Amino acid sequence: MSILPPFNDDGLLPPADYELTFAELRSSLLVVGPPSSPSWDRDWRERLIDNLEVLTGQLWKVGIRNIFVDGSFAEDKDHPNDIDGYFTWGLPELSSGELVRRLNLLDPYKVWTWDPASRKSHRGYPKKQLPMWHHYRVELYPHVPGLGIGCGIVDRHGHELEFPSAFRQSRRDGKPRGIVSIKYGGQQ
Repeated sequence: MSILPPFNDDGLLPPADYELTFAELRSSLLVVGPPSSPSWDRDWRERLIDNLEVLTGQLWKVGIRNIFVDGSFAEDKDHPNDIDGYFTWGLPELSSGELVRRLNLLDPYKVWTWDPASRKSHRGYPKKQLPMWHHYRVELYPHVPGLGIGCGIVDRHGHELEFPSAFRQSRRDGKPRGIVSIKYGGQQ
């Protein structure tokens, strides 16, 4: 039995923060799928979770604990493109480049960057993607609480949102939705 509720009529998780371990996430509706969806791509979703766990483990090793994920992965979509997410962290280590340096010491592909110049095209996708997307099909962005920096996503009034707000609404119509908070599991 999943600790997540079923998708609502809009195909979204009902609005809330759902704190899950990786074991709980793997046995949840987001991976196992709804009973009425025979084309649910469980293998792909498990692979995305494996990749998310690699990146999350790297974040944990540098002291980051507040990690949130959603995107099409957290919707009633048989084959999501990827997993999107954000984590909270302080400005000094982020702006100095120290966080990126420490994370890239842990990652064999050196994917940790948010530099727009690092984005590359991928066949069939209109938007250029970050290196972490190309290697893991996961994008995790830093959020500095209280700084008021937007994430590029706007609300229905045209106001740029910060990650916590943007990730708790559907991109297609702005309806509120749930988000998964990854429960800290110790050093990996």
